[in-house]
This record gives sequence, structure tokens and C-alpha cells, in this order.
Amino acid sequence: MGSLGMQEIIVIFIIALIVFGPRKLPELGKSLGKGLAEFKKASNELKQTWEEEVRLEKEKESMSEILKDASTDLKDSKDVK
Repeated sequence: MGSLGMQEIIVIFIIALIVFGPRKLPELGKSLGKGLAEFKKASNELKQTWEEEVRLEKEKESMSEILKDASTDLKDSKDVK
């Protein structure tokens, strides 16, 4: 399934014009544009949230590793004395 060509777009436009009429078509286009903009905004927010969660998880893992290493070093230094 590829992208739509010019002929397909013209056929869809003519069918929409016949079904909805010339007065309703601009309102439908405006509504469709708003819907697509909201969808894009929501998907961008989801992507940002996902990336933030991944970043925080990596930071938690590295912090846990640092604390584990520090704990081991502290334990070793007590054993040496």
C-alpha cells in the first residue's frame, strides 16, 4: 500500500464533493486538519514521555551501579583496617 497519486486524490475529492456538497466540504477539511494536528501533538507528547522514562531508567541503573561500587569500596576499606 503506497502513497496516493494525483488521480486518486482527485477522485476522492470529487466523491467527497458529491457526498457532502460544496458548503460542507470546507468545514470537514477544517475539522480533519484540527484532528490531525491534535493527533500529532498527542503522539509527540507520548514520544517525549517515553524518551524521558527511558532516560530516567538509565539514570537509575547507573546510580544503582555507583552506589553498589561505593558500598563495595567502603566494605573493602573496612576489611583492610
